[in-house]
Amino acid sequence: MTLKIKNSGLATSIQDLGRIGYFHLGIPLSGAMDRYALRAANMLVGNDEGAACLEAVFMGPQIEFTKSATVAVTGANIPIKVDGELQDPWSSFEINVGQTLSFDFLQSGARIYIAVSGGITTPEALGSRSTYPIGSLGGIEGRAIQAGDELPTGDSRGPGAGRTVPENLRRKPGTPASLRVLPGLYWHRLTDESGAGFFEDEWEVAPEADRMGYRFKGGRPLEFVEREQPFGAGSDPSNIVDGCYSYGSIQVPGGTEPIVLHRDAVSGGGYFTLGAIISADMDLIGQLQPHTPVKFEKVDMNQALEARKERRSMLAKIREELG
Repeated sequence: MTLKIKNSGLATSIQDLGRIGYFHLGIPLSGAMDRYALRAANMLVGNDEGAACLEAVFMGPQIEFTKSATVAVTGANIPIKVDGELQDPWSSFEINVGQTLSFDFLQSGARIYIAVSGGITTPEALGSRSTYPIGSLGGIEGRAIQAGDELPTGDSRGPGAGRTVPENLRRKPGTPASLRVLPGLYWHRLTDESGAGFFEDEWEVAPEADRMGYRFKGGRPLEFVEREQPFGAGSDPSNIVDGCYSYGSIQVPGGTEPIVLHRDAVSGGGYFTLGAIISADMDLIGQLQPHTPVKFEKVDMNQALEARKERRSMLAKIREELG
């Protein structure tokens, strides 16, 4: 079966759980910005949880189906239609041959995940179908989808309509969104007052927010402990001798606007990082629109591990709910 793309929407790409094992070579994980939503969508249609789906940002695509299939859409809140008839979000529904999937205007959140029974079966690149356009890897010839593309899928028709993820298991950011931070190796570069202020202030998502990173603005500029810049570091107080970045690292060029590095980010550079967003909250960032208010919350390693355990427990409850 193929999916005929009649309208690509905005920045719609093929994503799975990512390209594991190449970060040390400068090739990022990529994959779904909201991995929780992608996993849930795949479970609803009977796929492996890591199967390739479509990730659409702010605006959904228009897709004609050449074969009947089970479909589910999770993530952001957006009206879902099959030949103009509304469908339930976070639920499985059937689309018959010749019917068209489309979307109305986004209501909340930022990214939707469209899972089709059988998964999208474009060729893998380094073990993943995820689109990484900077490296021309995955997707369709290394790019996002375009009108006129035809996407191959697996043969499974799936479990059919009527499966749903309960409301209490649909992860969404609050207002303001709370993002938990584990302070890192360079936290000592900040003055005590400035470090406390980072967590006291309310920030908001800047317009510069994409798969490489999310910029935040509105809080007080950070103040650095005075020192003589080491050999090899730049002249700005936020510069370091090049270091490694983890996913979720928070770099603050010039000490003014924090940038959280996300799925397509670089693996190292010359800006200090004050810590990292914990893995359990990285999915929430993918659902933040520009100008969304955000509070950063300081946690320790035990709290971060407990949060990861809670997220895994929610996924286990979805599996149990869907049988």
